[in-house]
Amino acid sequence: MSDFIVSARKYRPATFASVVGQKHITSTLKNAIERGQLAHAYLFCGPRGVGKTTCARIFAKAINCLDPQGAEACNTCESCRSFNEGRSLNIHELDAASNNSVEDIRTLIEQVRIIPQIGRYSVFIIDEVHMLSAAAFNAFLKTLEEPPQHAIFILATTEKHKIIPTILSRCQIYDFNRIRVEDSVEYLRYIASQEGVTADEESLNLIAQKADGGMRDALSMFDKAVSFCGTQLDYRSVAQTLNVLDYDTYFHLTELLTAGRYAESLVAFDEVLSKGFSGQTFMAGMNRHMRDLLMAKRPETLPLIEMTGALLDRYRLQAETCDAEFLFGAIAILTELDGKIRQSSNGRLLVELGLMKIARLGQKKKDDVGFDEEYLLPELTPEQTPAEPVTAKAPAQEKPVTPTTVQPPQVAATKPAPSSVTPTPARQEPPSAPTPTTRPAGTTPIRRSPLGASLTAMMAEQQAPRPAETATREVQPTLRTIDPRCAEKIEEHRYEVLALIREQRPRFVPTFEQMTLQGNTIRLSVPSQELHDEIQRNRTLLLTGIARTANVEGSIELEVTINEELRAARPIKLEDRVRYITEKNPLLGDLRKALDMEVE
Repeated sequence: MSDFIVSARKYRPATFASVVGQKHITSTLKNAIERGQLAHAYLFCGPRGVGKTTCARIFAKAINCLDPQGAEACNTCESCRSFNEGRSLNIHELDAASNNSVEDIRTLIEQVRIIPQIGRYSVFIIDEVHMLSAAAFNAFLKTLEEPPQHAIFILATTEKHKIIPTILSRCQIYDFNRIRVEDSVEYLRYIASQEGVTADEESLNLIAQKADGGMRDALSMFDKAVSFCGTQLDYRSVAQTLNVLDYDTYFHLTELLTAGRYAESLVAFDEVLSKGFSGQTFMAGMNRHMRDLLMAKRPETLPLIEMTGALLDRYRLQAETCDAEFLFGAIAILTELDGKIRQSSNGRLLVELGLMKIARLGQKKKDDVGFDEEYLLPELTPEQTPAEPVTAKAPAQEKPVTPTTVQPPQVAATKPAPSSVTPTPARQEPPSAPTPTTRPAGTTPIRRSPLGASLTAMMAEQQAPRPAETATREVQPTLRTIDPRCAEKIEEHRYEVLALIREQRPRFVPTFEQMTLQGNTIRLSVPSQELHDEIQRNRTLLLTGIARTANVEGSIELEVTINEELRAARPIKLEDRVRYITEKNPLLGDLRKALDMEVE
């Protein structure tokens, strides 16, 4: 059996052209080689597995090549052959993680003095250089700043912030980027073709995303998937091997949430937990899925999705069925839960609560379709205007039915001479008052909705052609009434109103605590346009609940203004918050002084 070599070593780039995803680095190094502008010290920094040590070896091989092809090594001269066979004396590699003392640096300085036998430069590659001790860094400073002409240092690290500034100032710094998913997928497809492995697009995307920008990690996962699946990489098998949730789970859950089907969403989440995934892993993946759907809604943000091929088309199709407001709300809820789940004692319940909130956003969007802003308060007693006169004069009526069909025309005809016959006005005035009772012949709405209000208006237009009756009913042009004690009743029931808002819309409580009342109008000041729009969307629900809680018999108006000074007035720093709370309750300040408590 032949010796197996992992893909990360077998397919390690040997030329600048074969380096994946670091064109800005390789182009700069190639230009420096062609122009002969070589620095004495380089610092390669970036995430793991992105090609730092690989580029250092390619660079060292190229500058010592005896017959270079532009900026690339020829691979045929003695220097290149010795490098390929691992016997080159011009390239020295040092692992700073295990050789981080002053003595190790002294040994390195002694090696720097030796002139190379073949080639022009002695290249010293120090990997994980941030692991050197402070004393070793200081011992290395002088040699790094003024080395011999034949010596070139290449330092590689994943944590540049741990290197002292005096070292950084002596090096040319090259920052390596995370490898994009598209580049990783392309390279994995090439390796699969070389190894005779058939892989679908979803499998390669899953491996590339799981690698998080590291090509070495991606190749290790590829080898693991090949060991499990053989020469045919199946998407579900790869997901099972890498212990990650497949895309189908997120697509299915999104369909359930947008439809408001929270019960089925909880069942799907339970299936995820039964597979061994944690709630935090699921929530992070769901949040990323919602973000990608939001990016897929617009052509200019589509490149921000790290997907390729058919999977990208699938995201684009589902994004068309999701409303942007729903996606914004879902991302906000999942992001908030991500910060709480680490401190929560019941992570499952927290995730389930988040799923129910998101499902409510989807259901609310369906319920709000077709809402007419013209009828903001359909339930607020528009039917009381005909009912109150009837109940007030009911004792004086003897025949409430017959006047509705026969008497109104006679009343209009005899009204110009009311003083001619004294009994007539006393018996004729009551029918004029209950004329609205003609509506029971059609439909008498008890609870008005926007559709009911429009039907009432249509019925009123059908009864309008009677000139005498229109003259009699000129005094009542609208069906909306105003409670003269509206502001007083709301003020009396302020705590009940705030409790109702706290139960239905907790975010609105601080705003309604500062509400002012004038007549039947509630005036609010909000710090942002977003909060203004959200209150307007819930206007009907809020005012209906306030009217019911405060026993207001009539319509209520809501006036919302934007005042950005409110946001600036809020205490942000901890000291400002303590000062704000102390001003509200001076006893807290006395208690803090008595207990000698620090502000932390």
